[in-house]
Amino acid sequence: MMGPMATLPPAAPALPLDELLPRVRACTLCAPFLPLGPRPVFQAGAGARILIASQAPGRKVHASGVPFDDASGERLRDWLQLPSEVFYDARRVAIVPMGFCYPGKTASGDAPPRPECAPTWRAPLLARMPDIALTVAVGQYAIGWHLPGSRGRPLAETVRTSAAADRRVIALPHPSPRNNGWLKHNPWFEAEWLPTVRERVARALAGGG
Repeated sequence: MMGPMATLPPAAPALPLDELLPRVRACTLCAPFLPLGPRPVFQAGAGARILIASQAPGRKVHASGVPFDDASGERLRDWLQLPSEVFYDARRVAIVPMGFCYPGKTASGDAPPRPECAPTWRAPLLARMPDIALTVAVGQYAIGWHLPGSRGRPLAETVRTSAAADRRVIALPHPSPRNNGWLKHNPWFEAEWLPTVRERVARALAGGG
C-alpha cells in the first residue's frame, strides 16, 4: 500500500538547475508521512551523462546523506565498474531516486518510495539534465517509471530486453542483498550481461550515445 499522499504544490518554477537544487533539498512536503523526517538524498549535475534511477534511500543512506552509501551501493558500483570518484561526480553521474527521502519500513522490507517526489521534483530535475545518454533503472519502481511497457512482465525478461544496443534505458535488479536469490537463479546476469552493461556505461561517460 502506498499510503496517504500529500497535497502537491504547484509545478516547480522554471529555474536553472543550480537554483532548483536547494529547493529540492529543503523540501518538507512528505514530512507527516516520514518516520525519520525529511532528508532528500540525490545527486544531479547539468552535464551528467549517466542517470542512475533508483528506488529510495534506506536508513543508512538517510543517516549519511550520501546516495548508495551502503551494501547495495557497493554492489552497484561493482556491477557498473564505477569507482567512487566517478560514481559520486555529479558532473558525470546523476543519482535521482523515485523517492528522495527514507520512506520507512513494512513487514517485508522498506516501504515504497513516496509518490510525491516524481511529479514535484523528479521530472523538473530530469528536464534540466539534457546530456543524459544512458539511464540505469535500478529496481521495480524505477524500471516501471522509465520502462512503463515492462510493468507486469518478469524482471529477467525486462533486464534481458533492455540490453539491446539501441535502448537508452538499462534495467537492473535492485542490488540489495535481499535479491541474492534472484541472482543465484539467474547466473547469466553477472556472467553474460554485466559486461554489456559496463561497456554501455563506459561509452556513455566517454561521450558516446
